[in-house]
Amino acid sequence: MPDASKKRYRLRVIIPAFPAFNIYSHVARGTTALGPVCVATAVHEMERWDVEVIDENNLRRHGPVSDEGGADHEFLQRLRPADVVGFYGGLTSTIPRLYKLARFYKNKGVVTIAGGQHFVEETIPEALSGGIDHVVIGEGEEAIKELLWAIEYKKDVSQIKGLAYLKDGTPFYTPPREMQVDFDRLPIPDFSLVRYANMSLYPVARIRGCGMDCEFCTVKGKPRYATPERLLEQISYLVETRDATYFFIVDDLFGQQREETIRFCNMLRDYQKAVRKRLGLAVQIRLDKAGDTELLTAMRQASIDMVAIGYESPIEEELKAMNKHIRPEQMLDLTGKFHKAGFLIHGMFIFGYPMPEGINFRMSAEERVKRFRTFIGKAKLDTIQVLMPGPLSGTELRNRLNKQNRVYPVEEVGWEYYDGNFPLFEPDAPMTAEEMQASVKKIMGRFYRFQYLFMLILSVFSFPAMIFFLHNIKLGWRRWYRQWRNRMARFGGWAIMRGWSSAFKKDDYLKKLQRAKQRLSKTGAD
Repeated sequence: MPDASKKRYRLRVIIPAFPAFNIYSHVARGTTALGPVCVATAVHEMERWDVEVIDENNLRRHGPVSDEGGADHEFLQRLRPADVVGFYGGLTSTIPRLYKLARFYKNKGVVTIAGGQHFVEETIPEALSGGIDHVVIGEGEEAIKELLWAIEYKKDVSQIKGLAYLKDGTPFYTPPREMQVDFDRLPIPDFSLVRYANMSLYPVARIRGCGMDCEFCTVKGKPRYATPERLLEQISYLVETRDATYFFIVDDLFGQQREETIRFCNMLRDYQKAVRKRLGLAVQIRLDKAGDTELLTAMRQASIDMVAIGYESPIEEELKAMNKHIRPEQMLDLTGKFHKAGFLIHGMFIFGYPMPEGINFRMSAEERVKRFRTFIGKAKLDTIQVLMPGPLSGTELRNRLNKQNRVYPVEEVGWEYYDGNFPLFEPDAPMTAEEMQASVKKIMGRFYRFQYLFMLILSVFSFPAMIFFLHNIKLGWRRWYRQWRNRMARFGGWAIMRGWSSAFKKDDYLKKLQRAKQRLSKTGAD
């Protein structure tokens, strides 16, 4: 390539802040998103390009914070001027903040790029009119390098695959880019590029894509696998360079490629023995893997402590609507097997899933709450999250509800509410939107309570009882730790919900909801 200049360029990758009332902000303060780190790492290998990641949700190490929350970008641009800024659009609730920052940088003459699962055919025109110069469609490691090279040398970008941009005032799309399959060609994600972040939980991955094809999910496509060696290299690199201890394997379904998964677990077990350090790992896994004793044993030996399981619903009719070929009684039985194997279980639920047309199913909000509470109690889950269905852009669920004229207009209920904590469409009768939101709060409020503070104190005083387990210290510690950890989590959850409720009262969401309903009814009448 010709040496156009000796100037060094800077790419700033920004993970926008959650809305002030997002209940997941506390988790984000100790971790970051993996995708932006992968993209930044790819750019870090380019000649004459410096790169940094600014995670606005994790600015705990000397991060310049603005009065309105998030980072102080006026300060950052004076301190280290960026030539190009990339925005992570993986979480729809952060999109309004993303557009605000894009306009800020664009007004300063900075080239703006965005990528992430929010950007699909429906939303790309909005992005290109909202301060974004280029949208990267799909995976970004290769596209970003080609795009930055074109920007540096002022070349035409029309031959770069997987891009969208305005051409003569109209959105123009280049041919789609092939999905990445040779992951060994990519550098190991470099978390040192994340400025200001205080990391306690590191995201790592081996699998991209998910073959389950759920209508409410944005993750699609045939799974593509990196080698177990590569995943171990990610973990060992972080252990040895950043003294990392806790990891979240972000693969949508851990346990795919069963034999390779077991091989990875055995390799990770042996690595921990060799370096004399015990790690802690969490994974997302299907409930039906509970029947695979060999897999579960390998996972526990590899120090995988927690499994996040998508139960979705304890209501049989809703499970059928989601194409979940399982019954609530079977879910309880399989949950018991995970417990017996020694895992902490985080249960993930969707409340009020809308039935497809042709299914005659009616259930009151009160009865739904009762079913959820009963199931969660019987399953003895360690922690839970109960969210409302989110008709995310590009999903079959949004298309279905749009055809039924049930999705509240974004002009009234904006993208910032797309985090699972707000009703975004007209629910199935006889339940109302207000009842749906109140019901989720009732379920979570029964699980996460202030009383667990006193029980937490009791756990501390009960620690000497470990003496009764001298014959099996490992079993005694596991029982005590689970009790202490769960009480801590449930009291902490209460504090988070209390803060969220306080912020909710200051917001005018209920007024927006009423306007959205009125607008929706007028559209239906027309």
